[in-house]
This record gives sequence, C-alpha cells and structure tokens, in this order.
Amino acid sequence: MFIYAICSALEKAEVPYAIVGGYAVALHGAVRGTVDVDVVIEWSLENLDATEKALKQIGLVSRIPITAENLFHFREEYIQNRNLIAWNFYDPSNPLNQVDIIINYDLKNAHAKTIKNSLGAIRILSLNDLIEMKKASGRPQDLEDVKALSNL
Repeated sequence: MFIYAICSALEKAEVPYAIVGGYAVALHGAVRGTVDVDVVIEWSLENLDATEKALKQIGLVSRIPITAENLFHFREEYIQNRNLIAWNFYDPSNPLNQVDIIINYDLKNAHAKTIKNSLGAIRILSLNDLIEMKKASGRPQDLEDVKALSNL
C-alpha cells in the first residue's frame, strides 16, 4: 500500500514526520475519503533534503521544478507570493499515488503517534494537534474535518 511505502522511506531516512490530511482524519476514526497522502516534517534543510531524496528513491517526482534547498530558503516567498502550501510528488507510472509535503507547518512542537499493524507503521499527527492545524488552515474541507474529529 502506498502510504506504507512513504512512511517506510521517511523512517529509513530518519525524517521526523507525521501523516496529516484525510488519511490522518480517517485513522483517528472519522469517515473521510482522500487520494493523496499529506505529510508534515520537522522543518529543517536537512529533513527537507532527506524527504526529497527518500521520495525520489521510491519513484516519486516533484510536480514543480524546485529543490529542497530552494524551497527551504524561499519558503515564505512560496507561501506568501505563490500561494504554495504543499510540495507535491507523484508516481509517473501511477499518478494517483501522490504525496504532499505541507510547507506551512512545522512538526517540531507537535505530537505524533504511531499506529502499527501487519503492513507496517504509520506516524500520524495527534488528534489535538490535527484539529488545531485544520482550524488554522480555515479551508472548508478542513473545517468539516474539525467537526468530524471533535465528535470522536
């Protein structure tokens, strides 16, 4: 399964990460469909570079022509002036396999928990931190997610 490949690659690269977005909402117990996998990392050039390399090693390519170094140094420019909140990677042989590295969130002061099963391990953002992240975004889908998560 695609999400396990992403998590395994990030674990192997020793990147502090957590799954957010629709997968995290569903794994916390709320009904939510999604296609892409959303990931947050502890924001540093080292972690961003390791994330880019890990995703490339599993066959994913960046949708836009930037590098981890460029994104790290011009993060505010991308967020403020280009309305970029996620760096998208996809599998050219199966474009449904997509991962978004959320660039306007730093995992550093957040909490994550690991869910293990026979397929592997997935680190997801804690319920409280996920709710706060989604509230801060203010997007309609995120606010719907907040309602669903608050009722758990």
